[in-house]
Amino acid sequence: MIATQAYSQPSRIIRPPNMHCVDSMSRLRRKFVAICFGLSAAFAACAQDSGSTQVDTAPAGSSIRLRQQNPTQQQQQQQDRRQQPSATATAEDKDNALPLRRLPPPVSEFERYARKATNEPDLRRFGYDLVERLQEDRSADYNPSIPADYLVRVGDELVVTLWGSVDADLRLMVDRGGRISIPRVGPVLVSGVRYADLPDVISRRVSQVFRNFQVSVALGQLRGMRVYVTGFADSPGPVVVNSLSTMSQALLAAGGPAASGSFRNIVLRRGKTVVAQFDLYDLLLKGDRSADQILQPDDVIHIGPIGPQVAVVGSVNRHAIFEIKRGETVDDALQMAGSFTSVADMNRIALDRLGNGNANRLLQLSLPESTAMPLVNGDILRAFNAGDLERPAGTQQKRVRVEGEVAHPGEYVMPVTSTVADAVRAAGGLTANGYLYATEFMRESVRRTQQQNYERALRDLEADINTQAATRRATTAEEANGIVATTTVTKRWLDQLRELKPTGRLVLNISPASTELPDLMLEDGDRIFVPARPTTIGVFGSVFSAGSYLYSPSRNVGDYLRLAGGPKKGADQSSVFVVRANGTVASSLQEAGWFTRGNALASTGVQPGDTIFVPEEMDKTTWIQNAKDWTQLLYQFGIGLAGIKSATN
Repeated sequence: MIATQAYSQPSRIIRPPNMHCVDSMSRLRRKFVAICFGLSAAFAACAQDSGSTQVDTAPAGSSIRLRQQNPTQQQQQQQDRRQQPSATATAEDKDNALPLRRLPPPVSEFERYARKATNEPDLRRFGYDLVERLQEDRSADYNPSIPADYLVRVGDELVVTLWGSVDADLRLMVDRGGRISIPRVGPVLVSGVRYADLPDVISRRVSQVFRNFQVSVALGQLRGMRVYVTGFADSPGPVVVNSLSTMSQALLAAGGPAASGSFRNIVLRRGKTVVAQFDLYDLLLKGDRSADQILQPDDVIHIGPIGPQVAVVGSVNRHAIFEIKRGETVDDALQMAGSFTSVADMNRIALDRLGNGNANRLLQLSLPESTAMPLVNGDILRAFNAGDLERPAGTQQKRVRVEGEVAHPGEYVMPVTSTVADAVRAAGGLTANGYLYATEFMRESVRRTQQQNYERALRDLEADINTQAATRRATTAEEANGIVATTTVTKRWLDQLRELKPTGRLVLNISPASTELPDLMLEDGDRIFVPARPTTIGVFGSVFSAGSYLYSPSRNVGDYLRLAGGPKKGADQSSVFVVRANGTVASSLQEAGWFTRGNALASTGVQPGDTIFVPEEMDKTTWIQNAKDWTQLLYQFGIGLAGIKSATN
């Protein structure tokens, strides 16, 4: 306005007749205009330097808008500030520069001793794996909520929003004087003010200029600060964190305690004052962060040396090496290990304690009497597993399963002295169609024994076959090819045998006319299956028409072989056998005598459910092969006679 009035005055000056006066007035006017433009530029520069806002004038009755500077210019300034090195860098920037995974800590002497004593090569000190995982998570964005008692300091950024008679969205940095500058309001002292009190402080200052408005204040970018981690840290030294960081976050930034550092003796010092004693076990085991204090600039976190250590292994939920404090007991160590598992023996525990001269002394502690026993450095506790122990069969009840042709099939818990017949009676007895002679009785202990013997027999058989194949000699190419073919077939046959698994069936030696099962004591896990009475006889193997045929009491083994077409030409009739319905086997080789040839079971009777099997002859030779062998034998015999005669003459 002043510049406009000054510029309009020369137009009202009356030109003097003297030309010299006219030139003087022109020079004065040019100087005055230059001064006005200089003042305008100075005012503009001051407005830009005093704050990043502009004031929009508005008609009477409307709200006044306070605008921040051009967003493009603001982004450029923020980018310039980020590119410049600053001591107040945020903790996120430092975290992103750190490696995500540190090298595994060296194995301590006690870890080596405990691993050897417990035979657990992966036994580690408790806390290391959790610290490693927390360090990996530090690379993610960390946006903590601001507590109400947070104190605003120099370097914090405030986001101030005004609406009503004045409209403003401002991002203001707390300067070194602890103030922020609001356009048309002026500076506001905010350093040292609680975060919860910021709206009231700013509202009182703005109300001195404006009326009928509301205000909202939030924290933007947090300031950075430097703290020191000393003592037995993995990476001791200064650490830059944000203003909301706690002791645990600074510890993670320094890599956590070293292999010789304590997890339970961590001190926060502020000047000469000890502010807090921090035990990481409270955080890791209980989730308690009450001692995890918020840091202030130049705080010192000191990690002490590692304290006494004990190992807890066996039937506990967490196998680890724990650091203990003076006076902590067996019960404290068990609680650190997550207590016992569901199958642990909770009545006793083993204690391996180093004695004088490094001699081990093994003790057994009775629980709960010994839970208050103090532990010493180097102790190893082992909890016993009660689930793997085989208890005496005569002291526990039996859980059995009865199926098939009984009145009430199902699982039953039988008394200690119960028998197989008792289990069938507990299931309601047999139905009218039950076939007691063919009862299948399976037992788990028998199955395990059968499996072991079966595997041992297969190993012996394979060794014998390999020995025969290695010592057998072939005089012709035909014999060599035969040996190779035989070896291939034998290996394939062994592979098929390995796929077979024993069932654990225990043969009940009862007659077809029996009406009760034998008095065999039950075991836990037994299974009884009573089949229905069958009406067929099975004929399989080297016969012309293998299959099942109706049972007839008047027919014998020979009759059923004739119904199946009789044995084939390549059948081994002298090795015919019958698998009885009760699991026993009748073989023709058992019945054969000196003068018996062919099937010795031809006249043997059968029972319902029996199976007749005719095997194939394995060692087959043709007439030409036999003639060739006899010819070679006679030829060798003739040469021998000729040699003897020549020698005698």
